[in-house]
Amino acid sequence: MRRPPAASTFSYSFGPGPVTPAIKVLIAANVAAFLAGLVVPGLTLVLGLRPADVIEHSYVWQPVTYMFLHGGIFHILFNMLALWMFGTELERLWGTRYFLKFYFVCGIGAGVLTVLFSLMPFGFAQQVYYSVVIGASGAIYGLLLAYALTYPERWPSPVPPMDFSIASCLTFEPLDETRYPCFSLAREAGRAGGTLPAVLNAADEVAVASFLAGRISFLDLYPIVADTLEHHQPIYRPCLEDLLEADRWARDYLTAKLRN
Repeated sequence: MRRPPAASTFSYSFGPGPVTPAIKVLIAANVAAFLAGLVVPGLTLVLGLRPADVIEHSYVWQPVTYMFLHGGIFHILFNMLALWMFGTELERLWGTRYFLKFYFVCGIGAGVLTVLFSLMPFGFAQQVYYSVVIGASGAIYGLLLAYALTYPERWPSPVPPMDFSIASCLTFEPLDETRYPCFSLAREAGRAGGTLPAVLNAADEVAVASFLAGRISFLDLYPIVADTLEHHQPIYRPCLEDLLEADRWARDYLTAKLRN
C-alpha cells in the first residue's frame, strides 16, 4: 500500500542568500590580504594606515590598502560576516558599480578622516598619528548606515524577525582571568587611576605594533605590558601634562626595552 505524501516539509535559511559578485571579490581580497599578513608580518606596517607615514613619507596608498588588513581571525570574520549580510542586499538594490563606489568612498573617507583627526592639537589625537589602523570597519559602518536608511525599500528577508520573548534567556559566565591576564592589568590600572591607565594604553599600543611586525610573539604581550606598569612611578592626581609625559615615558621605555 502506497504511503500518503508528508503533510509538511521543513526548510531553513540564513542570511540574505547567495553571494553577489562584488561581495565575492571583496571577501576574497580581504582573505588573501589576511593570509599574506600572516606570511609576511611586516606587511601591516607598509599597507596599514599610519598617519605619520602618510604625512611625512607620502604613503598615499595606505588610506586604501588598510581596508584589506585585519588583526586576527575574529576581526576579519565579523567584518566579512557583516559585509555579506548587509552588503548583499545593497548590491542587489543599487547594482554592482554603485555599490563598489559607495563601499570605497566610505572606507577611503574613514581613512582620510583618521589622518585629519590625528593632526588635531590634542594628546589622544597625537597617539593616533603614530598608530597603525587596519580593518574594513569604516566601509562596513557605511554599509550599516545605508542598510538602515534604505529601509523598507530593500529585498524582503526570508528569515522571520527575532522574537525576544522566545529568545530571552542569555547566559553569562565569569571571565577566566588566567586565560586573559591582560584584563586583570586593565582593571587594576583603572582602579588605581592616575597615570597608570595612560601607561597601560601606551604600552599596549607599542606591544601590539611589535607583535604585528613579527618582533615579539603573542605570549610576550602580557609580560611586556606588566613590566612597563611595574617600572612606572604613578602620579595619582595628574594634570594633562602629566598624562602626556606618562604616555611618552611608556613608549620610550618599552621601545628601548624591545630594541635591546
